[in-house]
Amino acid sequence: MPKKRYHNVKPNLDKRSLMLILSEQDCIKLINQGQCFHASVADGAFTLKIDEYSPLVCAALASGQTLRDELSAISTLSQDERTALSSQYCDELLSSFPITLIANDSSLEYDLSQVKAHAIKVVDSSNQALWTKTWSSKQRAISLQKHDSFYLVLKALLAKLEQKFKHAMVFSLQSAPSEQQQNTFAIDISQLDQARFKNISQHFLRQLNLINLPNIEVNSAVGLIKHSHNYLTTHIYAHFDNTVALPLCVQKVFMNEANSELYHLVLDELKVGLKQAVSETAAFFMRRFSHSRKTRREDILSSAIAKEVIELDKKLYALCKNVGTLNFINPVNLASERKKFFAQKTAYTPQFKYKQLNINPHQFREQLYKLPVEEILDADIQQFYRRFIDHLATKIELLTSIGSDEFIYNSLKYYGEPDNNDIANAEFLLRAPAIANQEGPLEHDADAAVDYFQQRAKEWGLVCKVEKSAKLVAKAMVNNEKHILYINKDTLFSDQELNAFAHHELGIHMVTTLNAKKQPLKVMSLGLIGDTHTQEGLAILSEYSSGSLTLRRLQTLAMRVIAVKLMLTQRDFSQTFNTLQQRFILTDNDAFTLTTRVYRGGGFTKDYLYLKGFRDMLNLSDEQDLSVLLVGKTGISDITLLNEMVERGFLPKPESLFPLKIVQSNPPSIMDYLVSAIY
Repeated sequence: MPKKRYHNVKPNLDKRSLMLILSEQDCIKLINQGQCFHASVADGAFTLKIDEYSPLVCAALASGQTLRDELSAISTLSQDERTALSSQYCDELLSSFPITLIANDSSLEYDLSQVKAHAIKVVDSSNQALWTKTWSSKQRAISLQKHDSFYLVLKALLAKLEQKFKHAMVFSLQSAPSEQQQNTFAIDISQLDQARFKNISQHFLRQLNLINLPNIEVNSAVGLIKHSHNYLTTHIYAHFDNTVALPLCVQKVFMNEANSELYHLVLDELKVGLKQAVSETAAFFMRRFSHSRKTRREDILSSAIAKEVIELDKKLYALCKNVGTLNFINPVNLASERKKFFAQKTAYTPQFKYKQLNINPHQFREQLYKLPVEEILDADIQQFYRRFIDHLATKIELLTSIGSDEFIYNSLKYYGEPDNNDIANAEFLLRAPAIANQEGPLEHDADAAVDYFQQRAKEWGLVCKVEKSAKLVAKAMVNNEKHILYINKDTLFSDQELNAFAHHELGIHMVTTLNAKKQPLKVMSLGLIGDTHTQEGLAILSEYSSGSLTLRRLQTLAMRVIAVKLMLTQRDFSQTFNTLQQRFILTDNDAFTLTTRVYRGGGFTKDYLYLKGFRDMLNLSDEQDLSVLLVGKTGISDITLLNEMVERGFLPKPESLFPLKIVQSNPPSIMDYLVSAIY
């Protein structure tokens, strides 16, 4: 686990999500003690969240909409008008960060962006009265005391951060309608010390321009922002020499300004983008102005998994742990249907039967979508669980349609189908001439194989069992629940196959099984989006890296791609069987097994992913370390978040038992040439 550079005060997970009700003085006392807490402060005027002490404070001064009853009664504006004037959703946009300071009171009561003497407004920007009667002295005193409390707490917080980290950054966020702001983002640098911090604002600008929003062209600018948080910046620079303030205004692109309708997808992507841009800028600032020259964006974020994530993950795992595709997709009458097929000289279409689904699919989907994903504050992790829940819902559609005409369409939705590149790669490999003396004789029976795999597991430190089985179609398979590598009792292995299967089944599938069980997030055991493509790709890559990948093995994977394509175009079991057997000169049993793999369930497209996964993992291994994919049953689409989770200390960093990066022989072998030609 990486050593955290900043987070030397660890949160208590049992207390972090408990909202305390504190006075200003009690809040400051906890800050001075270095405590982590969530609190509503000064009669609910603002909320302070400290999950961990980090050199970054994120503030939203104008997102609050609370107005005391006595003031609401004399306001000339309706609740809807007051809401429209606020910086809606800015508090939510900052939820990913470990320290947030969020104003809950409406800025109409007291404006935190203004000095105390001008904080209470009497008229709006059009010189229209905001109140039907003049405030009493007592009313003014109550509101101005809240203004004081906010800045006293901020001052204590920044003093603590400068004491701990020498430098700190305050990022404040507000939103503005399009009529006031033309750019998607605008950074206020009117009070920035250009001599010291100009490169910080420029770096932030570049990060903002990297944000992608659905159907929106993002553009950013620096300059003076009208209605900006100018007093916040003034206050900070008046008291702190080593803290930089970056006020940002975002255009209200996440909502319909006419009716306040929220664009949820835009808001979600904006949360993710701001998390990246702000944390990267804060890390850049610390690298340049502190002694921590190797600060990463992950060091700015929390290093402990939030309680709400742990709780949701447990509920999700309890709901889904027994939902496995292969448990239901493999025919229960395979042997008898095989006999009928060959008895009628391949003129018979097998009538496969399947294990009954032992869950209520409607109830399952309802429970899935009732999981409290919205309680997760981190933008990327929230999106991760949302996507995974959608993925599981699609999987249930697949399982409920097994044996029906709808199954093939759900299979296409879940797994996809081979594209032209996949077909071209398969055809290329199938046309390759045989390589002489590449494989030795099949001289090791199942008992010898068990002894061999047990020894390799011991050498690699894998706590698992290796047993023979009479129920396997494949030569070997890992049982994830029981941590057992099963060996087909009737099969024979060559020396190359033993080494290849050791790397494939033990080195990848067993390793990811055992690693998943160690993770604090049990979702890693459930099979993330694209896990077949990724895990099988890694397993075949491991065969190649061990020097045991053969042309015959690659051609088997290629035939699976062709079989999927034939199934989709022919839609006739016997015709596909005959085509495969005649073209590839297969035995009856091999042709039947290959055809069954793609016709089971009603049309199963999964098999093309093995060759595609190998190609993609091979290409990716040239660009980055793949070991993070070994944390569990992962998919390549989540690799960026998985790396972040490991760097933040959420997940133990996995170690590969062998290199997952290929170094070709010199001169390249025939296999190196063939593999390099797969595109």
